[in-house]
Amino acid sequence: MSAISVNNVVKRFRRVSMRGGYTTIKSLLLNTFRAPANPAVPDDSYFEALNGIDLEIPKGSTWGIIGANGSGKSTLLKLIAGIYKPDKGKILVDGRVSALIELGAGFHPEFSGRENVFINASILGMSKKLIREKFDEIVSFAELEDFIDNPVRTYSSGMFMRLGFSVAIHSDPDILLVDEVLAVGDEAFSHKCKGKTHEFKKAGKTIVVVTHSMADIQELCESAVWLENGKIKQIGSPKRIIDSYLTTVAELENKILLDKDHTGKSADNSQTNRWGTREAEITRVTMRTSSGEERYVHQSGDEVTIEVEYVANMPLADPVIGMGIHKQNGSHCYGTNTVIEGIRIDKIDGPGKVTMKFDRLDLVEDKYTLSVAIHARDGHPYDYHDQMYSFTIRSPIKDVGVFRPPHQWSFNGGTSAITYGGADE
Repeated sequence: MSAISVNNVVKRFRRVSMRGGYTTIKSLLLNTFRAPANPAVPDDSYFEALNGIDLEIPKGSTWGIIGANGSGKSTLLKLIAGIYKPDKGKILVDGRVSALIELGAGFHPEFSGRENVFINASILGMSKKLIREKFDEIVSFAELEDFIDNPVRTYSSGMFMRLGFSVAIHSDPDILLVDEVLAVGDEAFSHKCKGKTHEFKKAGKTIVVVTHSMADIQELCESAVWLENGKIKQIGSPKRIIDSYLTTVAELENKILLDKDHTGKSADNSQTNRWGTREAEITRVTMRTSSGEERYVHQSGDEVTIEVEYVANMPLADPVIGMGIHKQNGSHCYGTNTVIEGIRIDKIDGPGKVTMKFDRLDLVEDKYTLSVAIHARDGHPYDYHDQMYSFTIRSPIKDVGVFRPPHQWSFNGGTSAITYGGADE
């Protein structure tokens, strides 16, 4: 049996809020004396936030909704919550709903926390008797015992959101809708929020989660929906949907990086990230996969080859070619050159290419930049490209730092067997 049934739902929003394109009274008055709008342009301009959504969510299940910003995730949740009405199609909801979408949206800043609990809980369908019974529990969960009689305008944003979250989850709903609020407040309170969500799950409640945290989707959900441009792209198991989504995101990011100029032709001496006397010039820098594909989004541990094409405008004896990897914030991760590696280049003259292959590029997930340089042994720069080339490392493992060395864990005790967590997994 379905807790939520969404049938061919369409939701449109107007691009302008008043006829003639006037969005305020002031703009209406000012434009009264100007030339009339082009009659060929329609007054009512709409865009479809959702188009033809069909979804059946069984009772007692936990579903996650993922997608890029603007894909329609929050709009779908607000339709299910009854905040919006569909322009086409039907939504049937079987059970009482609590929506953790805009926490504390109904709070009055001049009223105390106590007064706002009663008002907000009443809006969520709780009786005064039930609110009184749960009041101490609500305040305790929000950790606001010392501030509950203060006006909420004196609350920090974290206190405000904690109270909103606490009221919403104590309304004892059949269906819980969660929109990017599992990380409410500090780290300790965030764990409390997730723990409460797990309690709802164990109690057989229906939960729908919208989040950009793929870890939360995998941890909480049995099924996932991927929205793209207001339509359902895929429905399935969280792992399969997340893998497909992240692969698409990586391909889009790689396309953007591929479209960037890797020749260095756009850079000149006026740019601080390129300098040198140009007796030799770097003409192109390329990153390639083990199959030879040009690519700038890689998985941690992938084989990656960096190619540096150059042209020496005169014979140059004993040049040095170097490369460096930086995090996006500029911190240096790794650097080397042919002298450090004990490689001697007798002479370069005319065009040439040097490659450097990483059998495993074991960097943690982050955005990075690449520096390349050709200079004389005494340090005189012929052509230096400082952090000019961007690339991204992806990883399903969210460790921190810079380097992810191949490793394994073992555990001997209790009922656990030996487990592995090396870079290959």
